[in-house]
Amino acid sequence: MSRKYFFTSESVGEGHPDKVCDQISDAVLDKVLSLDKDAKKSRVACETYVTMGLLIVGGEITTNAYIDIQKLAREVVRDIGYTHPKYGFDYNTCAIVNTINAQSPDIAQGVNTGGAGDQGIMFGYACSETSELMPLPITLAHRLVKRMADVRRANTLSYLGPDCKSQVTVEYENGEPKRVDSVVIACQHTDDILDASGKNITSKARSEMIKVIAGPVLKGFADKNTKYFVNQTGKFVVGGPQSDTGMTGRKIVVDTYGGSIAHGGGAFSGKDPTKVDRSAAYMCRYIAKNIVAAKLAERFMVQLSYVIGYAEPLSIFVDTYGTGKISDDKLVKLIRQNFELTPKGIISCLRLLTPIYKKTACYGHFGRDGFSWEKTDKAAALKLQAGRL
Repeated sequence: MSRKYFFTSESVGEGHPDKVCDQISDAVLDKVLSLDKDAKKSRVACETYVTMGLLIVGGEITTNAYIDIQKLAREVVRDIGYTHPKYGFDYNTCAIVNTINAQSPDIAQGVNTGGAGDQGIMFGYACSETSELMPLPITLAHRLVKRMADVRRANTLSYLGPDCKSQVTVEYENGEPKRVDSVVIACQHTDDILDASGKNITSKARSEMIKVIAGPVLKGFADKNTKYFVNQTGKFVVGGPQSDTGMTGRKIVVDTYGGSIAHGGGAFSGKDPTKVDRSAAYMCRYIAKNIVAAKLAERFMVQLSYVIGYAEPLSIFVDTYGTGKISDDKLVKLIRQNFELTPKGIISCLRLLTPIYKKTACYGHFGRDGFSWEKTDKAAALKLQAGRL
């Protein structure tokens, strides 16, 4: 008997208040890694808060580099697109407060010897639904908000503002994605496209957004029965920090797998790679993607756990959701044999002292080319070794 069900994931664009904060925090981390000559000893735990007209950058940073927080934060806000008061937030005029201090020596004494920077659980996942080995709903949701940004920057739809969100519901049959059932598009815009009532965007603008933004992204997935919800309240003129506060690390499900699996307790942005809630999550994705690329499972999830000050993971748990080609015990053995799992080993293997973090802060940390944890360079060896077990 066939089984149908629906699964939904969401994404938010770079102008969303939480993502503004993620990008600033990761820009600070990148600047530290690029300027500090002894980056291995740098420690960054940077948090950002934004509200109407105000940015607060705080946290714990230990580094020999000098970072001009005010200048850096304004550059990030400018590059996102908040360049005019009409968007409710302006990089030129917003107030910026810096409350950064040094990392606690109690934490440092455990981390400097090679131990994990905190306790916690981390998850990684991969599946055969897409070429990126990611779930289809979150993949499409990310593509929609990326398309919104591209269209805005190209001035194809001149009325778009920086803030935006998306949501995609996919219909599955027997575990396979079949079609997109519904799409949510929320685009900040200027008042140019409001109808005579001033309460709703025009039908012309709505049709343009569906055609120009959703059309190219959903080609092959949407059909005549796909439902579209565009700025469902009627209008979205007031957006960004003017309409909602933002904080670093509040979009952890958007950042990972769109709710397809469990999530650990820690966020990613603003944290240097000694913090295993970031670096070990990247290693978990690396493991999972290579297992699926090796065709040892069609769906694969791995969990690692750590304790502060101790290098080795306390546990490794795997789940193939019934799709595994070998036993879970053998998969754990392969993981131990082929992957570095200590903080130092992860940092070295994935080259995590490279200033690449601001690029991760939007459109998902996983499923995009250009990151070391997205490589499938161990798949061939895993497949060969699995045949010998």
